[in-house]
Amino acid sequence: MEIQKLYDLDDIEFEDIAIALVRLVKHIPDHEFFFKINQYNDLKFSRINDLVYHGTHYDFYFPRFEGYHNYTKTCFTFISNRSSESSQKKLQTELFAEEENIKFLLNNHPDVEYILHSSEQFPDFSVILLAENLAFPIQDYNLSSEEELYQIIQYYE
Repeated sequence: MEIQKLYDLDDIEFEDIAIALVRLVKHIPDHEFFFKINQYNDLKFSRINDLVYHGTHYDFYFPRFEGYHNYTKTCFTFISNRSSESSQKKLQTELFAEEENIKFLLNNHPDVEYILHSSEQFPDFSVILLAENLAFPIQDYNLSSEEELYQIIQYYE
């Protein structure tokens, strides 16, 4: 007789996604920030395909950087909170259009430079070391399933 599984982790729907918010002390280019991070960590972050957000009037491109932690077997992804470029696909004819040519993934947090996401359901962001003079401490943040960024992260995962 087989033992019945009480819980299958693949079938459980989790309400929230745990992400982290990274704020920089001063504005520096992406390549310089990740050069410093790669010096402090065993992870080697490299740029991957941009996250593309299709708006009504513009397509927005958000740089993504990915690194793999060998010890914990976890993949970490940094996503820029601010679009690096946009391409206009439709002419705006309204005077007070809601969409501009720059977009933030987290509209309520324009001071956040990067959104840190992990392949783990319950990630440990403390394995990533940031230089004290480069970034503020990483802030944990729960993303609910009603938020648009939740859907975007699920799509790119």
